[in-house]
Amino acid sequence: MFESGTYVAEHVEPLSEPQVQPNGVDLTAAAVFEQVGPGRVSTDGKRVGERRELAPEDGFHRLDPGGYVVRYGERLRVPDGHVGFVYPRSTLLRNSCMLNTAVWDAGYEGRGEGLLQVHHPVELEPGARIAQFVLADADHEGRYEGSYQGERL
Repeated sequence: MFESGTYVAEHVEPLSEPQVQPNGVDLTAAAVFEQVGPGRVSTDGKRVGERRELAPEDGFHRLDPGGYVVRYGERLRVPDGHVGFVYPRSTLLRNSCMLNTAVWDAGYEGRGEGLLQVHHPVELEPGARIAQFVLADADHEGRYEGSYQGERL
């Protein structure tokens, strides 16, 4: 079962009232990056490729088709007994964009990122609401202790 937006809001900061939705909390775009170096995913480790932060021009990121990494502006906490999911807001989809994310395990805390796929040029204002964070009840053993724990706190 998914939790209410009011419950999810207890695990997100900073937060403004318009971000709280019936079933989750809207996340904002804090920074946009373009990957400029190769990454690596192997059986004995990983390496995130070098990135370049894109500066807004006249208050907007003007993004051409391609893949970008978006850092969320909010600190998220996934409480015990839950799993977190981040979904794109419908306005992204209606503008030919998609936001991909991974499962957020119980115990995770940090300022995460998502993969923004742009299929048609779009303007993205820093601070714009682009995603919704939801929490669902989940049985689990252990808590997240991976290398992204506490990222950008």
